[in-house]
Amino acid sequence: MHSSEKRTLHTLFLFQRNEMRRYLVLLLLVSQPSFAVDCVVLLHGLGRTSMSMNSLERSLREEGYIVVNDSYPSTGADINALSAIVGDGISQCREANAENIHFVTHSLGGILVRKYFQNNMVPEAKRVVMLGPPNRGSEVASLHGDQWWFKLITGPAGQELGVEPTSTPNQLKRIPLEVGIIAGTESLDPWFSDSIPGPHDGKVSVESTRLEEMTDFITVPHSHTFMTEASVVYEYVSAFLAQGRFNLRSE
Repeated sequence: MHSSEKRTLHTLFLFQRNEMRRYLVLLLLVSQPSFAVDCVVLLHGLGRTSMSMNSLERSLREEGYIVVNDSYPSTGADINALSAIVGDGISQCREANAENIHFVTHSLGGILVRKYFQNNMVPEAKRVVMLGPPNRGSEVASLHGDQWWFKLITGPAGQELGVEPTSTPNQLKRIPLEVGIIAGTESLDPWFSDSIPGPHDGKVSVESTRLEEMTDFITVPHSHTFMTEASVVYEYVSAFLAQGRFNLRSE
């Protein structure tokens, strides 16, 4: 067989192989059921940045979620102004053609979601998982809110997070989302531990994280600051986003 004939046969073989691949890909696309596109907006806590949510972001992306993880100036404005970051995240999810929009928040981030949904309707919004949220305020904010160092560290938003009935968290109404709350029970903070009643994570008591409208609630043996890095928290977040409950496969 001449070399020109060999080249012709090789070219024909490559063409047929590529056509077969195209056919198989098309067959898979036709036969696969269509899945909803889910987007998750991550919101970090007071005095933190989006970097504190990076591990959660990677975990959720690996599961196929579109993830929005932006920083916001948590110590530079009040809660009402800061809640605009929630709308920004929703806009990015919509630009990605998301059919369902969820939220995973840490600390203050949960209050921002609650604040945003006081006056906004988002048909695509479904579920929110709150990690260590001061939903009934923080005892630390009430005890130290008047001190200069607390004002310097936490900014205007920190002044709104007390446990008093008039505090911003305690003035918020129910929100139209399925709410899952994860509270920490371990403290690595020697400065505030004695001033927080009952089980707590060093910043917020377990009791203060609760909401009447919550769909599910669970505690984990982790501190407020490092809760976002715990593997069991990732598992619970994943379970709630998927099914609206914290039940794990092994439970």
